[in-house]
Amino acid sequence: MTDPLVSVVLPVYNCEDYLGAAIESILSQSFHSFEFIIINDGSKDRSAEVMTGFQDERIRIVHQTNQGLAATLNRGIALSRGQYIARQDQDDLSYPERLARQVAHMEAHPDCVLLGTWAQILEVDRPVDRFHRHPVDEAELRYLMLFNNPFVHSSVMLRKEAVQQVGGYTTDPERQPPEDFELWSRLSRVGQVANIGEVLLAYREIPGSMSRVGPSPFRRRLIMICAENLAAAAQVSPDDPDVVAIASLTHGEAEALPGRPDFSRMESLMLRAIASFAPDPQALSLRQDALGRIEAMRAGWMMRDSAAYGLLHTVGPVRNVAKRIWRLLQRFRRTR
Repeated sequence: MTDPLVSVVLPVYNCEDYLGAAIESILSQSFHSFEFIIINDGSKDRSAEVMTGFQDERIRIVHQTNQGLAATLNRGIALSRGQYIARQDQDDLSYPERLARQVAHMEAHPDCVLLGTWAQILEVDRPVDRFHRHPVDEAELRYLMLFNNPFVHSSVMLRKEAVQQVGGYTTDPERQPPEDFELWSRLSRVGQVANIGEVLLAYREIPGSMSRVGPSPFRRRLIMICAENLAAAAQVSPDDPDVVAIASLTHGEAEALPGRPDFSRMESLMLRAIASFAPDPQALSLRQDALGRIEAMRAGWMMRDSAAYGLLHTVGPVRNVAKRIWRLLQRFRRTR
């Protein structure tokens, strides 16, 4: 086939039960100008048999020894011929209009380098009344990226040129997992980011899926990425102690801080970061949220000095009493 507009990359590791449906969901897309790169990352079950059972000229199957998710994705990107890279996970389902909607957006917004969608959650095979409905507005997305990942990995479409520009997924064990949030953060510094406000993916929650194999994402890596995002927006060093304090307190790592944070400066850094990407009047609501976050961090830090906080780490009935006191203190702070 001639060079396609989209390259769909699907890494596979031991997913014989759900792989067929995931592949079929891509082959059933209303948009047709794509190649489908399926990489068998050393599966030991019947996954290879499942993928080779599909006869479609758009499919390209690669077999390799186990390399892990990030390295497998990088190989798929290196093999791709499309302008856009569409991710597909081995146990998720893309709805028929997904690629068409994403290509239309990318073509209309040439500065967009990262585009996700909303997703319906499946608990194994059962649809439930839960969704990933992350914001669609760029300023709000950039704000949330100061704290966490507002994109569903399996839903994203990436501009290949931008992915190559930033070096692809990291395979550095000190930076991944989470390899997706780490890449999104670097991409956000070279172009626009967005979500389509439509449910175009079914996200399956099952134990043992590829994204959950191996070490869990360490909190310190998440804190490091958040600190880098805040530092880039506020134009300070990612080692700035107050940047690190914001990221650490956001993710419950107060014990890692060497001393009392400077909450006033933390507020200033947050406001400076917001000013770099959010125009008025939208910035007003984000500033209010940011100041609320810092105030909650300040309140939490003050509670650490209470007797109840220390007792929370004991055992037995004393700890139960301490929990009640702790909840009362928190309620008191919220109502002041």
